[in-house]
Amino acid sequence: MDFVKMHGLGNDFIIVEVPTWESVDKLQSEARWMCDRNFGIGADGLVMIGKDPELDVFMRIFNSDGTEPEMCGNAIRCIAKYAYENELTDKRIMAVRTLAGVRNPELIMENGSVSAVRVDMGEPILERSLIPMSGDGSNVNIPIHIEDQQFNITAVSVGNSHCVIFVDDINQVLVDKWGPQLEVNPLFPAKTNVEFVQVISENELIMRVWERGAGITLACGTGSCATLVASILNGYTKRAATIHLLGGDLFIEWENDQHVYMTGPATEVFKGTL
Repeated sequence: MDFVKMHGLGNDFIIVEVPTWESVDKLQSEARWMCDRNFGIGADGLVMIGKDPELDVFMRIFNSDGTEPEMCGNAIRCIAKYAYENELTDKRIMAVRTLAGVRNPELIMENGSVSAVRVDMGEPILERSLIPMSGDGSNVNIPIHIEDQQFNITAVSVGNSHCVIFVDDINQVLVDKWGPQLEVNPLFPAKTNVEFVQVISENELIMRVWERGAGITLACGTGSCATLVASILNGYTKRAATIHLLGGDLFIEWENDQHVYMTGPATEVFKGTL
């Protein structure tokens, strides 16, 4: 099996071409050891890509624990660059099938090479039952308690669920302690990704993430999109902001057509044969 190792701001993936959407399933049992950083290739996720019979390409992903998320913002930037450079499509604006629906990445070119990818991530989902989040009422600034700590959460889905928490000092947050507990909180029947966010200004945020099924990662594209939406709902920022992550920066926009757009890099690390 040939593969390519790629990353989006340090959120890294094993990219494998497969013939059909259904043929992905047989690789799920292999994802954990392939992603293992000591006994495998090492990655946050295993991503399968192929030509789609109706759209341009399809993408499915398994986390490092073997679970399958609906979407991954950093991964879709990587597969868009991969698809173009490996001639799966010649389009610079492509339609990608995912479990969360169709997403549309646009390649940003510089001197004939892909310098960044801007992705139309669709409209955010704010209805509790669809995020999914249990209970009725608002999804914004909801207090919950874990041990002796109160968190005020804002829940958003951009194809996968996110729990966004605003904090005064990002460096004081114990992401590895609170992240796994919030991930499996009963409020989220399908579990959730968890973002801790410090507001710097009306167009600048710092984010740290605990990803559902992967733990702490250096970046999260869908989490950055959810973070901007949550910051607007809470009145902290304007409709576009730079999100500072451990692996670098993403630029996120929530435009008046209600679609969220994410712009950031995608980098090839190496090729190999397994």
